[in-house]
Amino acid sequence: MCTLHTTCKEVLESLNEQFTSLPEMTTPNKTPPGADPKQLERTGTVREIGSQAVWSLSSCKPGFGVDQLRDDNLETYWQSDGSQPHLVNIQFRRKTTVKTLCIYADYKSDESYTPSKISVRVGNNFHNLQEIRQLELVEPSGWIHVPLTDTHKKPIRTFMIQIAVLANHQNGRDTHMRQIKVYTPVEESSIGKFPRCTTIDFMMYRSIR
Repeated sequence: MCTLHTTCKEVLESLNEQFTSLPEMTTPNKTPPGADPKQLERTGTVREIGSQAVWSLSSCKPGFGVDQLRDDNLETYWQSDGSQPHLVNIQFRRKTTVKTLCIYADYKSDESYTPSKISVRVGNNFHNLQEIRQLELVEPSGWIHVPLTDTHKKPIRTFMIQIAVLANHQNGRDTHMRQIKVYTPVEESSIGKFPRCTTIDFMMYRSIR
């Protein structure tokens, strides 16, 4: 009995040590908010071009559609009304250079309606879209900046962008997105720039009188 008791005690102590040495369960870091896109616009390096596109949705509740997604109001939102994936389609009339997508999500307000996995696809039309980004979001609350670049790190050129919500927090069915903005880089203008005056003749006439 003594030997059996000792053996059982040793086994229990060993199991206890194993459990106490297990790493603590950690929750994934929350998705940090990006800067307000208006700050990007103020730098003069990008321009918002969403108004140049035709927008469509896979589904929406009445009064919670494209208008709310594009009204510059963080209190309004698009709400889907169908099965996943939930799609936002952005179609340009001509091939367009796009540098960044900015999406506003608010887990504090939307909870299970908040996207947790998003796919961004580009192409000429619905039939040849290719995924270029997939994002995993953890309780986002603010702007999410999605750079759209090719393999050479240059802004993409495309006729169409599709944003697909593949999953929501807490296994929610329908989704909320509060705003989406689309940015193109601003090409440096040559207006107002003059060639450097190097010859004597040029130097004589470089001043405006």
